[in-house]
Parts: sequence; C-alpha cells; structure tokens
Amino acid sequence: MKKREPVSRIMTENVLSVNIDDDLKAVKNLINSKKIRHVPVIKGKKLVGIISKTDLNRLAFTGLFEDQEDADEAIFEMLNISQVMTHKPKVVSSANSIKEVAEIFASSEFHALPVVNDTDPTKLEGIVTTTDVIKYMLDQY
Repeated sequence: MKKREPVSRIMTENVLSVNIDDDLKAVKNLINSKKIRHVPVIKGKKLVGIISKTDLNRLAFTGLFEDQEDADEAIFEMLNISQVMTHKPKVVSSANSIKEVAEIFASSEFHALPVVNDTDPTKLEGIVTTTDVIKYMLDQY
C-alpha cells in the first residue's frame, strides 16, 4: 500500500454543486436524479458549505406518515439552503494523502469532504467520500 498517495487520485473532480441561492427542491431533485449523497454549496465561485441527502431527509415527513407530500413541499419552500447546509465544512487539499483523509473520516461523523485548492481553500476542486476511500482500500488487496 502506498503511504503518500494523494487524495486527488480517488476524488471526484467534476463535482456537482449548487449555488447558495438555489432552492431546496432543486437540491433534492439533483441528489435524487444523480443518485448522489453530498453536494458542495458555492456562492459565486467560493465554497461556503455542503448539504447532504441526510440533511434533506430530516426535513421530510413522507417516510413517517402517509400522504404527506404536500407537507414536504411546504417545508422545502419555507426553508433555504443556508438554513439546512453545513456552513464552513471541514475540507482537505488535493495534496492531502488518502491516509490523512481516512483518519479524518474515522474520527468524524461525516462521510464527505470537499477537496479544495492548495493555495485557495475557498476554490472547490472536487469531493471525496468514505466510499471512495473504501474502494481504494479494497483495490489494495
């Protein structure tokens, strides 16, 4: 196993993101249609947060009660991305090692990290998830 393999080797580079001014329904549709679980949030060209499928599921009643789609729609219209997302998420640089990323995941409760530029920590370059790290580890065996 390579000890200093950079996270850039396993990260998703063409990451889908949303603008902080988008509405929550657009985020929900993106997550569902692309079958992804985490979406970085940008303002202009700067990373300002991350929103997850879990964040959106916490707002929904349809899984708990029958015929509550209208209630879900109302909630998604009342709230905005900024009220639901994680502000100032933990990030890693594309030069960080996969080992360092794995250590962060092992000691944290989140499952995705935005990957930012080495010199500009607001410039989004990609995203890495626990699934990416697990697949890398499996490839080593």
